[in-house]
Amino acid sequence: MNKKIRVARLSIISNSMLIILKIIAGLASGSVSIISEAIHSFMDLLASFVAFFSVRISDTPADERHPYGHGKFENISGVVEALLIFVAAFWIIYEAVKKITHPAEVEKIGLGFAVMIVSAVVNIFVSSRLFRVARETDSVALEADALHLKTDVYTSFGVATGLLLMWITGIHLVDPIIAIFVALLILKESYELFSKAYAPLLDLALPAAEVAQISDIIQHHCTSEMSFHDLRSRKAGNFKYIDFHLILDPEKTVREAHAICDRIEEDIKKAFDPAEVTIHVENF
Repeated sequence: MNKKIRVARLSIISNSMLIILKIIAGLASGSVSIISEAIHSFMDLLASFVAFFSVRISDTPADERHPYGHGKFENISGVVEALLIFVAAFWIIYEAVKKITHPAEVEKIGLGFAVMIVSAVVNIFVSSRLFRVARETDSVALEADALHLKTDVYTSFGVATGLLLMWITGIHLVDPIIAIFVALLILKESYELFSKAYAPLLDLALPAAEVAQISDIIQHHCTSEMSFHDLRSRKAGNFKYIDFHLILDPEKTVREAHAICDRIEEDIKKAFDPAEVTIHVENF
């Protein structure tokens, strides 16, 4: 099974278990911060499903209807995930404000504290796995899912700290304040994820450092009688698309020109796999 699919499935399983634990602890204690974490985990679960299906679709080979492949499904999933997180954050703020205006005591603080610590530890493990596979495969969808869980680690520790402070001080107003803090972190995550996932849908160029590296590879193959121009790049999912015009000596045969293009293309693909390279040959 594809490693991207395996790790996406792991995220679904872990999120499902944590949602159940957080709902039980939240309802038993009446803590809005724990319930906010349950909502956050539910959004993470939806995001995990989106990531799971998007990586399956994005790895589908190009076909007649999608000649450039299906890579942008990962970017679309990232945008959807960002919007889900955005909605969850405002729901948490709404519930927290209600708790501030209509205060109530939090019960069974020890249970909630234990669940938050377990949640943080589980998500440290799962998010690290997701980040590692995301880097190996350059998967936007998996990186988005990993970012969700990384934020969940921070918010779980934050809620656990708030519950501990409540137990020590007896001040139950800490609970909704921590919930609002969680929501603000989630909003920040939503904005960063949306920006990263949406940009490739506009066919933005690859990062300047990568473009410079591609340019260096091409230049390495250029003799004094060769040059290139109109280097363009874009990204869809984990696929990079690169094209440029290569100017050759008109005395070069078609076979020689083809061999030069093959060598350049091979070197670019070694550095940026998976990539599709299109070279337009011109004579000066």
